[in-house]
Amino acid sequence: QVHVVESGGGLVQQGGSLRLSCAASGNIFSIRAAAWHRQTPGKAREPVANIIGNEGTVYADFVKGRFTISRDNAKNTVYLQMNSLKPEDTGVYYCNVDVFDPIAPWRVDNYWGQGTQVTVSS
Repeated sequence: QVHVVESGGGLVQQGGSLRLSCAASGNIFSIRAAAWHRQTPGKAREPVANIIGNEGTVYADFVKGRFTISRDNAKNTVYLQMNSLKPEDTGVYYCNVDVFDPIAPWRVDNYWGQGTQVTVSS
């Protein structure tokens, strides 16, 4: 069984910063790739950033230059540093990970976390 838990959300003023964490634990060998998605009020869930391996990153246009995705392989944890936050960044942020099975390392399984709320006040 694999658990994916996000943390770090909260209430922040416009222009402020938050750092989200996504910890994967349980029956995993390592994280192959990870992504942060968000669902803002009235909109469908959308990708924000993803990381493949240690340095391959991709960002949505609306967060480029403001958000940074990173990972700590030893902790099986992925981070999203969010700076210069705007009210339109308000929403629930979800982590999605591809993990290698420790028994069958050619196998990759995908998991979602439960989400963490980010609220940016104007």
